[in-house]
Amino acid sequence: MTPVTGGCQCGALRYRITGPLFGAHICHCRMCQKASGNLFAALVGVQKADITWLHGAPAVFRSSSVVSRGFCPSCGTPLTFAYDHTSHMNVSIGSLDAPAEVTPGVQYGTESRLPCFPLLHTLPGSRTEDNVPP
Repeated sequence: MTPVTGGCQCGALRYRITGPLFGAHICHCRMCQKASGNLFAALVGVQKADITWLHGAPAVFRSSSVVSRGFCPSCGTPLTFAYDHTSHMNVSIGSLDAPAEVTPGVQYGTESRLPCFPLLHTLPGSRTEDNVPP
């Protein structure tokens, strides 16, 4: 298996995953919405023993008595979600170097799914460079 790599937006944190990814999902719960600062969190599972921090280490926020969320202390990029009592954790799909290789297969926390979610794919779109001044 080819290692999977990723990191934060500013480059202060880098990681390598040497085991399989599993359980890709999105979570709509209010805690994930707030932690990601978004409509939902997109996450994929990895065994805790299979992730190595190559550069830097995440800061940790205890979002509940049983959950830790890792993020970059420099730029704030959300990176991990982990229950204390499990051998696996989740990394944010957006922090992967190749996020397009992971497709979520399930949604959690649907009681908090925002009403606009079913409409997102119908919104008009443009390429990033179309909206950036020269």
